[in-house]
Amino acid sequence: MSAVRDRPAPQRSAAARRTMNIGEAAIATGLSAKMIRHYESIGLVGPAARTDAGYRRYGDDELHTLRFVKHARELGFGLERIGELVSLWRDPDRASADVKRIALEHVDELDRRIVMLTRMRDALSNAAAHCHGDRRPQCPIIEDLARD
Repeated sequence: MSAVRDRPAPQRSAAARRTMNIGEAAIATGLSAKMIRHYESIGLVGPAARTDAGYRRYGDDELHTLRFVKHARELGFGLERIGELVSLWRDPDRASADVKRIALEHVDELDRRIVMLTRMRDALSNAAAHCHGDRRPQCPIIEDLARD
């Protein structure tokens, strides 16, 4: 056996083993307490440990998962896809091809949204360019919105 394997595992400091209540976890992850409870209620993250009084407690593993979910949300993934990604993240035998497939499908969806948003922006910009913006009641923006 190597010398590295013969060494005992390093002891985590009291601060590293410390758990947090939901408010502290919210601050630490940048999520609201309401969102953390929601993610738990839909099974996106596992149920938090509870104190005898029933208060949620979050350790490093739970915080790491919450940060993972937050980052995936920031990239625009939907909750179902995030659930898949969390499962893959936790699976040491995962195939990176599965993760890549999910990412590329999301890129395709983002591209479709970009096209749609660009069309929306251009239409609104064009209507605003033709609006006098004065005290007259005629306004191409309102007329465009009222069109069937």
